[in-house]
Formats: sequence, structure tokens, C-alpha cells
Amino acid sequence: MLDQDILCATDLSPVSDEAVRTANAVASQLSTRVTLLHVLDKGHSEAGREQALASMQAQLARAGGGERATPKLLDGDFMKAIAEESGMGHSLLVLGTHGARGLRQNLFGTDILKLVRHATTPSLVVQEGMKLDGLLQRIVMPVAAHPDIDRLLGMVVALAKAFAADVHVYQLMRPGEAPSDDLLANKLKMLERLTQEGVRHEEVNEPSTVFSIGFAEPTIRYAQRVHAGAIAIMAHASDEYRYIADAEKERVLANDARIPVLCA
Repeated sequence: MLDQDILCATDLSPVSDEAVRTANAVASQLSTRVTLLHVLDKGHSEAGREQALASMQAQLARAGGGERATPKLLDGDFMKAIAEESGMGHSLLVLGTHGARGLRQNLFGTDILKLVRHATTPSLVVQEGMKLDGLLQRIVMPVAAHPDIDRLLGMVVALAKAFAADVHVYQLMRPGEAPSDDLLANKLKMLERLTQEGVRHEEVNEPSTVFSIGFAEPTIRYAQRVHAGAIAIMAHASDEYRYIADAEKERVLANDARIPVLCA
């Protein structure tokens, strides 16, 4: 699952420096390379393309690890181009976001969520001001009722092995609320898979202390308390709480603790 290179999308802004540093760190840990992708609007001159390549090289120099990276320029709609390139045999897509302001300063909320949903490969979303220390060394994975959780679970297992991480299988326990059969089945699947793969893990059943329909805020605060290096969530909504799921996922992606978010 992690035998291909890392795709990193850049808009050449400072927050993309964080994404490039993260991609380099992951590639170094996996002994692989980075494809650094920048998408130009159609109609750029040859001089404009050369300037973009020079900016990409400068960004690689700032981030370090440029010797393991290959710049790539594409033309067209940047969301479509990134999503299509993610299907070209990469192990992981790394994206930088300005939090509430979003990638390229106009991609935020449902747009960043839309991008990770359209990506063929799992995505790692990082924020401006994140700390690279501890990246992926502890992964908090909230339990969810999705029928297709295997892809995310497989990536969590692969990254946990690569980074010698421990995984916290997190469930928020609300008073008077019984978990669905689908959620409990997925939780069992997660715990069994982690045990079979020899990944250190912990089952966390956290009582809810405040009224909250969603999962985002309690999950973020828990991840912050345990110094998590990533939160792993499904990109798509499950049938449970579908009407609030997108807003909750946006909150996790733009979390104020600046914890990287793995999506699949």
C-alpha cells in the first residue's frame, strides 16, 4: 500500500511549505520519492511555466529533501487535476490548508472535503503552523459506521507500521445512546485488524461530558490531550448523522489544534 511515491499538491504559498516538509518526512520514512504537483490555469506562457518551476524548486529548497522530489506542472482546473493525478499510482496525497481560509485561499470547508473525496488515494491534510515532530507517531481513529472502512483502516495500519505508531480506537459514549450494530461491528473489525497486524493500539471509550451531536470537537480535544500525530477519518459520510457529517468533517480538517488529518 505504501510502495509508490508521495504526491504533494502545492499552490506555492507558505502553507504549502508545510505540506512539502510533511511529504518529505513521510517519503524519507518510507524510503520513497515525492512528486510535487502545481496546477496552472490554462493559457500560461512558457515564461510563466518557467517561473512556476523556479518557485517550486525554491519551495523544495526551503522545505529540504529536494533531492528526493520531482516537480510536475499540469494545466487546467486545480481540483480536477489534483484528483486525476492522485489516481496515477501514488501511495498518498499530501495537501496543505490554511484552515478556515483553505487551500489556495479559496478552497475551504466543503471544497477541501470535496477534494479529498474525489482523490483516488488516501489524503493527509496538514495546516499552516503544524508541528512536524511526532507526525503519525500516534493516530486517533474515531469509530464510524461506514460499510467501506477497510481502505482507511488499511492505510492506518500501513502508516502505523512505518512510523512505529500506536493507534487509539476512539468512541465517544453518550448517555442514553446505544451505538448501532454497524458501528460496533466496525469497532470490532478495527481492533481485530490492529491485533492481527501487530500494531500497538488502545481502545478508548470516552464518556461525553457536554451535549454534542457531532464527533469533531470531542475527537479533536482528545487527540490534543494525547499529543496525536494524526486523526484518521472517513472522507465520506456514513448514514448515521449524515445531515451533520459534512460540517463535522470540515471541523476536523480545519481543527484549531493543527493536527494532521488522514482521510480515505
